[in-house]
Amino acid sequence: MQLKYLTLSMMLVTGIGQTVLAADAAKPATDATKAANAAVLKALPFNNKQAFEDSAKGFIAPLDNNGVVKNDQGGIVFDLSRYKFLEGDKPSPDTVNPSLWRQAQIMAHYTGLFEVTEGIYQVRGLDISNITFIEAPEGVIIMDPLASAESAKAALKLYREHRGNKPVVAVIHSHSHIDHYGGVMGVISHEDLKSGKVKVYAPEGYTEAALNESVIGGNRQTRLSGYQYGMLVADGPQGTMTSGLGLGPSKGTVTFAVPTNIISKPFQKETIGGLDFEFMLAPDTEAPAEMFFYIPKYKALSTAEDAVHTQHNVYSLRGAKVRSAYNWAKYLREANDRWGNVAEVLYAPHHWPIWGKERISEHLTRQSAAYKYINDQSIRLANSGYDMVEAAEMLQLPEELQSEWGLRGYYGTTNHNVKAAIDKQFGWYNGNPATLHPLPRVDAAKKYVEYMGGADAIVKRAKTDYANGDYRWVMQVLMQVVYADPSNMEARNLMADASEQLGYQTEAGTWRGWYLSAAKDLREGVKPMQVVTFASPDTVAAMPLELFFDYLSIRLDGPKAEGKTIKINLDLPDTKDKYLLVVQYGVLQYHKDQQAKDADASLTMDRSTLNEIIGGKLKVEQGVVDGKIKLDGKPEKFEEFVALLDTFDPWYQVVMPIGTK
Repeated sequence: MQLKYLTLSMMLVTGIGQTVLAADAAKPATDATKAANAAVLKALPFNNKQAFEDSAKGFIAPLDNNGVVKNDQGGIVFDLSRYKFLEGDKPSPDTVNPSLWRQAQIMAHYTGLFEVTEGIYQVRGLDISNITFIEAPEGVIIMDPLASAESAKAALKLYREHRGNKPVVAVIHSHSHIDHYGGVMGVISHEDLKSGKVKVYAPEGYTEAALNESVIGGNRQTRLSGYQYGMLVADGPQGTMTSGLGLGPSKGTVTFAVPTNIISKPFQKETIGGLDFEFMLAPDTEAPAEMFFYIPKYKALSTAEDAVHTQHNVYSLRGAKVRSAYNWAKYLREANDRWGNVAEVLYAPHHWPIWGKERISEHLTRQSAAYKYINDQSIRLANSGYDMVEAAEMLQLPEELQSEWGLRGYYGTTNHNVKAAIDKQFGWYNGNPATLHPLPRVDAAKKYVEYMGGADAIVKRAKTDYANGDYRWVMQVLMQVVYADPSNMEARNLMADASEQLGYQTEAGTWRGWYLSAAKDLREGVKPMQVVTFASPDTVAAMPLELFFDYLSIRLDGPKAEGKTIKINLDLPDTKDKYLLVVQYGVLQYHKDQQAKDADASLTMDRSTLNEIIGGKLKVEQGVVDGKIKLDGKPEKFEEFVALLDTFDPWYQVVMPIGTK
C-alpha cells in the first residue's frame, strides 16, 4: 500500500501553574486484569483442538524468505517474524486475553502454502487475508489477491514453485474490501486485462462499493485503520496481538482492476477457464457487494467473509457503512440450503477451511443463527425502549453459540454489533431530546469538569476507581478532563493506563488495537508512521467518472466556495466523455453530456491528465505547454476550482480535541 509519511510534531502544552509530567511507559497487567483473563481460561473449552488440526491440514511448504516481503526499493511490506513471540505452546501472558492468544497462535503457527482440496490451494500468512489458487483446465484462477501487490506477487511465486507455472486466466473478487483486491496487479497486468487474456469477476456493485469506501471515506479509514489493526503500536504481549481476522495488513502498493465480468443475477452459473462455477449474490452482508460460490468439480464452497472463524463486524469500527445482520443470516441460510448437503470443503479468504458435509452445514447453521439473533434481539430490545448502549450491555449470544470458537468476538463483538443492528434499523437518535442537540465534545467536557469540582478532584477520584479495576468508567470520566484541557498529562496518563488494561483484557483483536493505540496517543501525542493509505493513486484512477466527481464534491470546501460561480467544460477524448462542472451555492454539480456556452474554461484532456491535476502533480498552465491540455477560456478559473478542494490530514486527533498540539 502507498505509505504516508507526515512531518507533524506533537508538543505537550502545559497550563499555567501546572506541573509538567512526562509521558508514562506501558504498564504490566493489574490484579484486576489478571483476574479477568484467568476467568476466561475457566469459561471456554480450551481442550478443543479442532481448529489447530484444521489449520495444519494440507500443508505443502513454508513461506519463502521466512515470510518477509519487500518492495522494489527494499522496504519491508510484510514480515512474519513480527509474530515470533507466538511460537511454541506457551500459555497466554497476563497482558493478553487467553482466547485471543489462542486465536493468534493458530494464525501465526500455520502459514505457507496449503492444499484445501485437490485443485484448490491457499497461501496463508503473507497478509491479513488469504489468497486462493483454483486450478482450471486452461490455467489458474485467483480468488482475492490480498491487500498489496508485493504480497500477492510473492504468494503467486510460492504457488508456482510447487504447482507449476500455470497461466493466470481469471481473478475473482469475492467482495469489495481492500484486502481482497489491493494486490491484484501483483498477479496480473493492465496489458492482460486490455488484451482479454485475463478476466476479472466481481459481484454487482463491486466497483462503486470498493471505491466509495476506499476513496470517498479514505482519509478517515486511513487514520482509524491504524487504530483498529494496532499498526501504531509494537507487536507483542503488551502490544498488537493480530487483528483476530488475520495476522495484520501488509503495507505495500494498493492496486485496482475494474471488473470485466459482473455477477448480476441472484444465482448465476459461469464457466471460467474451463471450470464450472455457481455464484450466489449476498449483498449488504459483510460488504455492500459480496458473493458466494460453489465449484461442483471440487465440491468446494466459499461463503466469502460471511462465515469465518470469528464473529464478524456488523459495523466496522474503522468507519464503514453499517451492514445488515438480517441479510447476513439470510444468505448464509440460503447457501446452506443450496449447498450444505453437497459441499465437502468450506474455505474462505481468512482463517482455515472446514471439511465434511455435517461440519460445514453445522458451521453455517450456527453462523447464520448468531447474526439473526443479534438482529432480532437488538430490535426487540429497541422496541421495548432501550437505546443501543443499554441493549448492548443486556444482550449476549445463547450459551451454545458463545462456546463456539468460530463465533467468539476476535474481530467483531456482540457488544458493538448490537449497537450497529439498532443503528441500521432506527438510526442514531434514541428518542430522548437530551441527546437530540447536545453540546460538542469540548464544550460539554468543560462544563462537566466545572460541575464535578475541577480536574484535580476528578483525577483524584479516578485514581481510586482505577485501583478498583473500574477502567471503563475511568476512561469515560477522564475523557472530560482531557477534552477540557488536553495539556493535563496526569489525566492523560491515567486515562492511558485504563485504556491499556482494557486492551489487555479484551478478546477482540480490533478492540485491543483501539485501546492500546489510544494509550499510545494519550501518552506520546500523535506520531505519524506507516499506515494503510486507502485512496491510493491506482485506486483513484480506477474510479468511474461520476464517482470521481463525487469524490471532488466531498472535497469542495463549501464555506470557501460560497458566493462563487465557476463553470468548466470537460472533454475527455480517451473515455469519450463530456461533462459540465458547475460550482454554485457552495456545491459542485456535474452534468453528463453537457457543455455550457458561457463556461469560464473549456478543457480537453485525457483522464490520466485530469488525475494528475486533481492529485496536485500538474498545473493547468504546464499541461497546456506540454500539449496534454487544449484550453479555451481562462486557465485561472480551473485553478481556482482546484484551489477550492480540501485536503485531508490522516493524522488528526482521535482521543483528544482536533487541533491539539
